[in-house]
Amino acid sequence: MASRTTTKITAGVLKAFAKGAEPNSKIWDTELKGFHALKTTTGISYRLFYRNAEGKQKTLTIGRYPALTADQARELARQMIGRVSAGEDVLEQKQEARRAAKRQQQQSLGAYIVEVYEAHQRRRKSGELTIKMLRTHFATWLDKPMDAITPRNISRWQAEQETAGLAFETSKRIFGALKTCLNHAVKTGTIDSHQLTKCQLEKPHLTDEELAEAGTARRYLSEDETKALFDGIDAYQEEARRGRRNSRSHGKAHLPDLDTAIYVDHVKPWILTMFYCGFRPGDLFGLRWEHVNLNFGTIRKVIEKTAHHQSDPRTFPISKPLIQVLTVWHEQRGKPTSGYVFPSASSKSGRMDKHAMQKPWRKVREFAGLSEDLQLYTLRHNFASQLILAGADLLTVSKLMAHEDIQTTIKHYGHLRPDLAREYIERFAASQTPDIPVAHQTAESASISSLAN
Repeated sequence: MASRTTTKITAGVLKAFAKGAEPNSKIWDTELKGFHALKTTTGISYRLFYRNAEGKQKTLTIGRYPALTADQARELARQMIGRVSAGEDVLEQKQEARRAAKRQQQQSLGAYIVEVYEAHQRRRKSGELTIKMLRTHFATWLDKPMDAITPRNISRWQAEQETAGLAFETSKRIFGALKTCLNHAVKTGTIDSHQLTKCQLEKPHLTDEELAEAGTARRYLSEDETKALFDGIDAYQEEARRGRRNSRSHGKAHLPDLDTAIYVDHVKPWILTMFYCGFRPGDLFGLRWEHVNLNFGTIRKVIEKTAHHQSDPRTFPISKPLIQVLTVWHEQRGKPTSGYVFPSASSKSGRMDKHAMQKPWRKVREFAGLSEDLQLYTLRHNFASQLILAGADLLTVSKLMAHEDIQTTIKHYGHLRPDLAREYIERFAASQTPDIPVAHQTAESASISSLAN
């Protein structure tokens, strides 16, 4: 066994120790029991060997040479011994402080994104975008503990976003992503709670222009607009046919003859599909032939907007006109059994870009002579509105629109049937009021019976 080196630890002793000692060598101080210096591969550290209140051996690092002199380190060691004598376990306290610091670091927004949330979001369709959004818009908060983010921080953040010109709805979406992240941290037990549970962004006042447009954001087509729409679609097709005839007669005879095709491209069947079933554009871009059953007249698919928390497919009945549209399109496409119903010729994935219908829609709208404020999404609102105006109940419309909550349907379309409650109670009264023979009717019962009938 190697001999134990004991001496009074001084500056001269440490200088010689640093120069000549092998790594892991120790020198023990003769003035203070347990105080010693350890040679490591990177330098010299002061340490204290002691026993805690239970008699367990512990070794505590005091500091490093030459940042601390021998006298300074010895004095710190004396203080530690005094605390040990008073019943403290200084090493355990130091280790707990380190563990607490590590826990706090792990509870920072940035650490949670890297260690947990990024993997969670990779399972979501727009997960990468969500992570990028969090890192970009909350870059200065990444080192901040998640449970230390306050409503006051959010209020200041919103003001900064408004100054930068960010639209309220965009800020709202970004803030929602942050709250979802914090909720997930609570769910995984990383933090006990956060301070934004009841926090909401303060909605700015609407401008006069926004107030004027607010009532027209969700509307349906009039009879004249519907006719104009169909005429505009046909005009779009005819222009495409004229253009193709011109191309074929000027050196491009290899191009397919569109005069023999019922649909010149995807535009007419795409718009008619949205018109007849009210799907969101994203669900039409993602619609596959595997989802369509032309024999049973149904579409069965997962709704993309809610797929992250409702992954079961839903079944939607489709009308005879739409069955006809899709049947013709299916035959024109060569009767495929799989793949996108409306594929992209340029995308590697085969799926159309989310902006792919904007230009065709503008052309159709211009041919139809429809207002510029008539957005493609209006076809979805028209679908719901016309169903309700035709007498469909709100629950059925809610299911056909794939709304998560019937309250969404009521909020946006319930006003189209303001007399619905009265109509229902009148039906109830008419069906439940008994017929009373005329001879036994009082004046009051005769009056009620006549009103009910």
